[in-house]
Amino acid sequence: MRILKLSLLLICLLCILPSLLTAAESGDYLVGDGDVIKVSVYDNPDLETVVRIDGDGSIQFPLIGRVQLEGLTVPQVAKKIEDLLADGYLISPQVAVFIQEYSSKRVVVMGQVKKPGVYELRGPTTLLELISKTGGILEDAGDVLTINRRVAASGQPQVEQINLQQLLQHADGGQNIAILDGDSIFIAKAGMFYVTGEVEKPGAYKLEDGTTVLKAVSMAGGFTKIAAKNRIRIIRIVDDVEKQIEKVALQEALQPDDVVVIPESFF
Repeated sequence: MRILKLSLLLICLLCILPSLLTAAESGDYLVGDGDVIKVSVYDNPDLETVVRIDGDGSIQFPLIGRVQLEGLTVPQVAKKIEDLLADGYLISPQVAVFIQEYSSKRVVVMGQVKKPGVYELRGPTTLLELISKTGGILEDAGDVLTINRRVAASGQPQVEQINLQQLLQHADGGQNIAILDGDSIFIAKAGMFYVTGEVEKPGAYKLEDGTTVLKAVSMAGGFTKIAAKNRIRIIRIVDDVEKQIEKVALQEALQPDDVVVIPESFF
């Protein structure tokens, strides 16, 4: 419930705080086929150019001809054009590049969101903005969001893991990264544990990071008056074999699918 409430709150924040979305504009966005860019060269107005990037990822630019830009960030585009102009054409050129129109780029979002599917990116998009487009995170989502990303320069895949609790609690933190074309995002379902026996609310509960026996009992409403607190045991599956852990401490950390058994006291 806590993650769900935070998710809904952040959807509202994203509507009123566009400053949260500036991370992608700081240089992470990779230009590509279909983007329209405006290139200005300081003190050389005749070189100002507005051009759409061709299907092969290149543009035609005055003086220097065909320039390959596919997979470069906006600052890298400016630097490349500066270097080419400085190579026999201008002395210390200063180039500014702006994206005037974004092409359609796509990402896939799967797992514990309200509306999984394929989403189009029209311009710089942060992780939180993308989550808001999916309708928010489901209540039984786990704590880890995984991004499978192809790295443009090397072509090799890259996997990034984001702590959802930190992302949702600190919207302006470093984990609100820019989403790139071709990213595949997955939010797994949280592990569960079970509490049975002498507690007020026996049942299944979501396993969070650092959940102990004591926290599990608290989530289950606490001990009943006849609970044998010194004889708690855990039923755990290890290598597909059921194992009984006797007289566990209250600070024992739980694992997915653990069953915490609180027996009745003899007296």
